[in-house]
Amino acid sequence: MSQSENPNVTQQPISLWDMSAPVTPKALPLEGNVTTDVAIIGGGFTGASTALHLAEMGVQCLILEAEKIGFGGSGRNCGMVNPGIWLPPQEVRSVLGEQAANRFLDVMGKAPDTVFSLIDRFKIDCEATRNGTIHAAHSPSGFKELTARAAEWQRRGRNVQLLDAQQTEAKIGTSNFYGGLLDPKAGTVNPMGYARGLATAAIKAGAIIHSETRALKLTPVDGKWLVETNRGTVTANKVIIGGNAYNDNLWPGLKQTFTSIHFYQVATKPLGRIADKILPEAQSVWDTGLVMQSIRKDQFGRLIIGSMGKLAGKNDRGSKYWAQKRIDKIFPFLGKVEFESTWHGKIAMTPDHLPRIHHLAPGLYTAVGYNGRGITTGTVCGQAMAQLLTGTPEEDIMLPITGLKKDHAAFVREPLYEACFKAWRYYKSI
Repeated sequence: MSQSENPNVTQQPISLWDMSAPVTPKALPLEGNVTTDVAIIGGGFTGASTALHLAEMGVQCLILEAEKIGFGGSGRNCGMVNPGIWLPPQEVRSVLGEQAANRFLDVMGKAPDTVFSLIDRFKIDCEATRNGTIHAAHSPSGFKELTARAAEWQRRGRNVQLLDAQQTEAKIGTSNFYGGLLDPKAGTVNPMGYARGLATAAIKAGAIIHSETRALKLTPVDGKWLVETNRGTVTANKVIIGGNAYNDNLWPGLKQTFTSIHFYQVATKPLGRIADKILPEAQSVWDTGLVMQSIRKDQFGRLIIGSMGKLAGKNDRGSKYWAQKRIDKIFPFLGKVEFESTWHGKIAMTPDHLPRIHHLAPGLYTAVGYNGRGITTGTVCGQAMAQLLTGTPEEDIMLPITGLKKDHAAFVREPLYEACFKAWRYYKSI
């Protein structure tokens, strides 16, 4: 049965990126019962990166993807390739301790290098642009926060640049911000194109990918794992769960380790020459507001603006109305614009805003909690789990390897956050 014939597979494009990225790599559903060394559940950044790095080390591995490559957060991402994480370095040290924090910060600081080197090495067609990203101050207090963050990163040897209000205006095309922090190592991609490119590279390296194959049950059997799916079984020595915010109930308690935060994106139709006035150096922007908003262009001159929360209104009219109001405020010279696409995704947010690598059971691992840094974090966590499964000592992995720890307040936070996001969107729309 082809994907177009399968009623259980989502047929419509999940995002602008799903429509504009190169075609999906060849991945057929599982048929029957197979064996492998490593089974990887999830075909996004994490799963594809894990498979690629394992295959390059000669490890037999396969991916089980319930839908199609990049269906989850990877194909819905806003496409910013940012180093580091939400937390400033000093707060990371307070959570992880000096030694573990330094190892983690070193890996994450170089994560854009890892992503763009993979793009270059495998010639991934994903609209890659590496002119930096700007963390923009939405208020004087936001600029104060960025000033401290810049000093800490510079102390660690990172070449970040603190921009005053005029410099920020020149780079973004608006006077709405009080300053910004430019990280020249960062950039943007078409995230679905990147996910598909990683998967293609993994296949060429020897990995197998089965799409439309949902893992339903994990059972330890004689020192191995039996993965039961809707299309057959996989017997594997080791298993990686790589769904992040799109993890289901396959492993008990995993969904309770993070809070699902919703986000949405709204893309205009290509703007033509007037788009040159916005982000003329092709950086992308996210701000310091409590409810973050993002701004970027794609290589076709579309303006893409987004924020936290679910798409609103019939046919997403509420979200488009919000986007027009934000454009009126930030880029009033555009006037009324035509919108081409809206889409929605989920972020896995942890209480301390740090990702996790969990050892769930003998031979069973997962990485979760990317906190809105899916492109870089998913890539390097996939690489780290490949290293972990091939003999690298735990103390040399980018993060401490931990057991599962539930966030018992997660079920309260999600509706509370969504209520706040709705209130903020309403306030910004009036």
